[in-house]
Amino acid sequence: MNAELGFFVRKATIYILFCILWLVNPASAAIQSLKLEDIPRVMERFFMFHIENKEWSPTIVRRSMKLYIENFDPEHSYLLDSEVSPYLEMSDKRAREIMVNLQNHDYRDFLVLNGLIQESIVRAQAIRAYLRKELVQGGLDADSANFTLQSGYSGSDQELMERQKNRMVRFYQYHKARTQLDTQERKAKVYELFEKKVQRGENNYLFLLGEGNPMNRERIENLLTQRILKAFAKSLDTHSSFFSPEEAFEMRMSLEKQFEGVGVVLSESIDGVMIAELIKGSPAEQSGQIKVNDVLVEVDGVSTAGTSFEQVLEMLKKKDKSEIILGFMRVDGKRPQIFRVPLLKRAIVMNEERMQVGYERVEGGIIGKITLHSFYEGAEGISSEKDIKEAIRSFREKGELIGLVLDLRENSGGFLSQAVKVAGLFISNGVVVVSKYGKGEVHYLRNIVSKAYYNGPLVVLTSKMSASASEIVAQALQDFGVALIVGDQRTFGKGSIQYQTVTDANADVFFKVTVGRYYTASGKSTQIEGVIADIVVPTQYTAYHIGERYLEYPLSQDQTAPVFVDPLSDLDEKTRKLFQMRYLPTSQRIVTFWKNMLPALQKQSAYRIANDPAFQVFNKKVDAARSRADALPPNTVDEQLMGKDDIQMKEAVNIVKDMIQMEAQSNMPRTGSD
Repeated sequence: MNAELGFFVRKATIYILFCILWLVNPASAAIQSLKLEDIPRVMERFFMFHIENKEWSPTIVRRSMKLYIENFDPEHSYLLDSEVSPYLEMSDKRAREIMVNLQNHDYRDFLVLNGLIQESIVRAQAIRAYLRKELVQGGLDADSANFTLQSGYSGSDQELMERQKNRMVRFYQYHKARTQLDTQERKAKVYELFEKKVQRGENNYLFLLGEGNPMNRERIENLLTQRILKAFAKSLDTHSSFFSPEEAFEMRMSLEKQFEGVGVVLSESIDGVMIAELIKGSPAEQSGQIKVNDVLVEVDGVSTAGTSFEQVLEMLKKKDKSEIILGFMRVDGKRPQIFRVPLLKRAIVMNEERMQVGYERVEGGIIGKITLHSFYEGAEGISSEKDIKEAIRSFREKGELIGLVLDLRENSGGFLSQAVKVAGLFISNGVVVVSKYGKGEVHYLRNIVSKAYYNGPLVVLTSKMSASASEIVAQALQDFGVALIVGDQRTFGKGSIQYQTVTDANADVFFKVTVGRYYTASGKSTQIEGVIADIVVPTQYTAYHIGERYLEYPLSQDQTAPVFVDPLSDLDEKTRKLFQMRYLPTSQRIVTFWKNMLPALQKQSAYRIANDPAFQVFNKKVDAARSRADALPPNTVDEQLMGKDDIQMKEAVNIVKDMIQMEAQSNMPRTGSD
């Protein structure tokens, strides 16, 4: 997905991409170009692994055709309704004809569809050429234009033209708000940049290189095969996917929180390739010479003028050199300055994306605040479990740790093993996750540490964006009663498990496929329903239609038997006896203390929120956003509702203070019961 282009199509839209529950170790792989003849081999693996779909069906045919179209034209700005209706309103007879073709390894139907897409691109480029001339010369006014999001496919060429114009105008207005467009020449550059960005994606469907030259046959077949496999994979369910090597690399970086390089994040602007961000602690940031908005003009003495964005990235990725010399242009006043900075490539750990830590001093000690963005695990011992333990240790060095907030509001998941280990920091021995697979296999994922690393008052702060592994942790701690869940009424609702090859050193292709469902010790599944908050404190996502229920083709919701008492049924006889002696006696018991205190805690929190001026302002913003939400695509947000102060974190800390006070005043034990 071209997230940057999507941003301009929907003003300030956030695309929600949720990490999956990873099941294998991180590594890298060299992937060969794919051919159409590889599709049966890959799909055989999808069908073998998938929890429900085991063979071709008319349903999968309909879904895959629809997805192939939507992957190309998500904004419905290329294709006409009359062109897509034969695919979107397919008869049973036609679906079965295509299914037979697929079973016979015949992909002619997708080749025909790709031809239709190519024709729509040529038409769109002609429309934009006319519009660009009118916009630059003033025949159309882009400065004061208003536009509305349109649903469905266009019914006419005129409507297609209006949609293409809206895309161009949004792009123009975005850049106008961020840079000076004080001359006709600079205005024209905005539309040139738009065309360059759009054609980059279009050329992959036209099978053209950046310079307009045709791709060789091998590359064409590779791209076509990837697109067909992407449509097939996603047709199985909403979380099964096929990835290009580039996409897999980005996902590995996100999971492992480290990569090799110099630490510059680049963006394309009308002035050239610019520094958008410097990664904290990287060689580029530590040099002290490079600033955001500097324009990259050289790489190792070679000018980047006239070089495409992709080619610049390739120049930076060269692996045969440890040192790279970057040349920049900086406009200081009216005189541009050219300077060069030598940088050594090295492993960079993305600490800012791992977690943030803070604390508040209160009477009797401190309340710790940990914001965890994902459940990560990488080389050199980096992991979310170790980082949280280190944060708790650092709190204890500052004073007695008498309360803790674990913030998972924007945590979309990560490694399943890390979810189990993080939950295990707050409970003793016990089942954290039950995994059930397509053939009925049941696996128990346990914490086998006999003592919690922290067992005081604990709030887990969540939102509708909390998904997957973060839901496992929240639900598990709620099940055992050791934490209160605070935030939006419910979390995202992703309760499925994916097998993946993205981090597999020996993978020949990159994919993830839904293989099972997970349940916590109570037998609950977070699928669709999510984790229900104990105390509702609305976040900036509360107004929007966010969640698994709004995705296409989600798995259904169900539940299984509780396992608060571990059955040990998956262990061999010798191991079971050992666990019966050393594991079961120190198993985590259900804590009922906070459940008993919950009505009073809810009442106190509701009173604070109702009387807090900051929450009153926030709630007005939420009401306004709620009135717009129905017009937005599912799982999108159109405005940042948070102010400077994190009022949700403030309320979470207040709830912890209430918990501390109630525990001090109560004679009830907090150790729980069987």
